[in-house]
Amino acid sequence: MLKKLLEHPLTRGLDLDDPQTTQLRRRIIRSKPFLRSIYDDWYDWLASIDDGLSVDGWALELGSGAGWLDEVLPRLITSDVFECDGLKLVADARRLPVPDASLRAIYMVDVLHHIPVAKAFLYEAARCVPVGGVIAMIEPWNSTWGRWVYQHLHHEPFRPDAEDWSFPGTGPLSGANGALPWIMFERDRERFETEHAGWRLRTVQPFMPMRYLVSGGVSMRALMPGWSTGLWRGVERLTRSQHYRLGMFAKVVLERVAD
Repeated sequence: MLKKLLEHPLTRGLDLDDPQTTQLRRRIIRSKPFLRSIYDDWYDWLASIDDGLSVDGWALELGSGAGWLDEVLPRLITSDVFECDGLKLVADARRLPVPDASLRAIYMVDVLHHIPVAKAFLYEAARCVPVGGVIAMIEPWNSTWGRWVYQHLHHEPFRPDAEDWSFPGTGPLSGANGALPWIMFERDRERFETEHAGWRLRTVQPFMPMRYLVSGGVSMRALMPGWSTGLWRGVERLTRSQHYRLGMFAKVVLERVAD
């Protein structure tokens, strides 16, 4: 009942796998000042990662359809799994149509947990990113608080008990396991480090326990006005020591360290 009450009227009943839904979501994000400021913060963080890279080449963003990272980062190839306005590339993350060692970075916001076979993506990314390059992402996180929110208020599957890193590919957006990043980089970290030794897990930082929720995200109504963004940012700074337990998202950086 609560999820239905909070549902954004423009997204009610839409097919998640329809490209038009993704383009509608882009308009929703830009029209909600609180939510747009969150995306701007996320993009600023990705830009800070990019500024620190020592390798050259283009960067590739996966899942670009609803965002505007190309307005922040130079030499960025925007892509998604289906046609959307303004994209440079339509591609599956497991089969990227780019030359070997040609990408300085791969950037993602809320994408990894939609890739049905994550290990296939990691092997493909290792082909495309040279030593010194990175994969940097912002993903849902399985904290105590985050798990409750995702399992009760969110529309995507969230299964921290999943045995494997894969799930049925029912659709590019409807298929998902929101707990997958936590499974790969926290619960199964030893497995990740053994099976994907060419990547070093440089950063895993849970964060943002409240701001995304009170912004309403893409699928819910805004719960707070845009002018309160700074206030909520301050609250999150004060509670930073609790983000491992409360964070709804995590910043993750994988660095390419070996061929």
